[in-house]
Order: sequence, then C-alpha cells, then structure tokens
Amino acid sequence: SGNNLIKKATQVLLGKKVARDESERVYDLPFVGVKAPQFSFTRLPGADPVMRVDMVSTGEVGCLGDTAEEALLKSMLSVGYKIPEKTVLISGGPITSKVALLSATQLLVKRGYQIYATQGTHRFFAENNVPSSLLFWPSDAQEPNVLTYIKEKKIDLVINIPKNLSKGELDNDYKIRRTAVDSGVPLLTNARLAKAFIKAFCTLEMKDLKIKSWGEYKAM
Repeated sequence: SGNNLIKKATQVLLGKKVARDESERVYDLPFVGVKAPQFSFTRLPGADPVMRVDMVSTGEVGCLGDTAEEALLKSMLSVGYKIPEKTVLISGGPITSKVALLSATQLLVKRGYQIYATQGTHRFFAENNVPSSLLFWPSDAQEPNVLTYIKEKKIDLVINIPKNLSKGELDNDYKIRRTAVDSGVPLLTNARLAKAFIKAFCTLEMKDLKIKSWGEYKAM
C-alpha cells in the first residue's frame, strides 16, 4: 500500500501526531500475498498436530498471486501440501464447521472426488444430498475404519475439525490427526482454511500458477 506502518507505529508510541493516510489503495492492488506456516510435527512423535493460539510453526512461506486463490495455492504447495488426486476425508466437527464446509464439499463432488466422512459428518452430508462413504471412528474397532484407510494411503487429504473436549472426541480426533501426519497424508484442522484450499485447487490448475519475479509484482 506504500505505507510504512512500522514507522508510523513508532511515531504513535512516541506520542507524536501521525497523519491518517487514505487506505483505499491497498484494496486496489493488482496482486495478493498469502503466508503459510511450515510445521514439523513429523519430528515430534506423539504431539497433537492441531492449530491453537500458540505458535508452533517452524517456518513460513509467503507467496504472491494475481488472485487470493492463486497466492493461497502457491503458499500451501510451497510448505508441502499436495493437491488431492481422488479422495478426501472430512470429519467436520461442530455443526458450524460442517455448514461452512458444505459448499466446498459439493464442489469436490462436482469435480469427481470421492468423499469419506466420519459418522456425524456422513449423516450431515446425507441430509444435505451430498454423497459420502462412511468410515468408522478409531474407537469403533470395525471396518471400514478411518485409521486403516489413512494408513493404507486410500485418503489423499484429511480434514479434521476438533468438535468438543469430551474424552471420546479428543481421543478419536487425536488418533486421526496423528495417523495422518505419521502416514504423510496432508492434514487441515481449520474449516475456513480447508474451504479456501478446496476452492483454490478446484478452480485453478498447476498451469494457472504464474511464475513471476518479485520485481514484476512491485512494478504493478
């Protein structure tokens, strides 16, 4: 936007008056920047790979794109995520997250993806005319079981949204997340990010990701 916010913040802290600049320009920029975190849960055996308020990333990558979808997809691929080929597992958590993921799941189905879901999410999808295949919880000890499918690499992307703090939910969700990380299967634990990621890879192909230098973006 051309505004040095650090310089202005310093002046404010020193008690000096700072002129208010027009902020509209930032919304007119012809490109978008997205920063994605890099995690090292594979090197932390037993750690729960779920995002909370604490800072657990070991690095991050910032990428620019002509659109938010392009910038997001570039950044996610840069930190190790892969675009799923055929299958996506969704354990949607609370009803608000299930609703938030509904349109993204419909887009996945439209694109030909096979959707797998745990009990509550499977039932929610059925009520909303979204086809999915049921996978049982780890604690159910029956097949088809979610852990078996993850370990056997039958799942290309795991979306697991924590639901509540009951022991059963905590144990099952933890096992799903930990098995995904240990099996090298991409994992998302935030509904908004999952929805944005799905929209990005369903609307863009690899050939759509433009390779530009930093100078080309600055010159815009």
